[in-house]
Amino acid sequence: MLDTVGARIRAARQSRGLTQADLAAAVGVSRSAVAQWETERSGQVSGNLTRIASALHVPVAHLLQGDAFAPDPGPEHATELALLRLYRACTEEDRALLLRTAVRLARMAGPEGAGE
Repeated sequence: MLDTVGARIRAARQSRGLTQADLAAAVGVSRSAVAQWETERSGQVSGNLTRIASALHVPVAHLLQGDAFAPDPGPEHATELALLRLYRACTEEDRALLLRTAVRLARMAGPEGAGE
């Protein structure tokens, strides 16, 4: 587990593929402010913690205490979950139709669309 708030900010930022400048822009601070947070050289983290957590898609508790969390699945995964919820609401007959349609669409898309 990461021991400091700064280390957790850095790890979350890197796992999202963000640069310090990206995080700074999302939070509304300078890139050097982000660098100071990550190296524990600034006491200004607490005033921005909610915005930092939001930009990194992590709970504030994770940044403060290192609590485990399920990462934000992101928009692509969210769409898959929405489709699954809709599928589950369908009748068996409609599910069969949806499955046949999905198979046909995946074949038309080629190997990339079929997940191969």
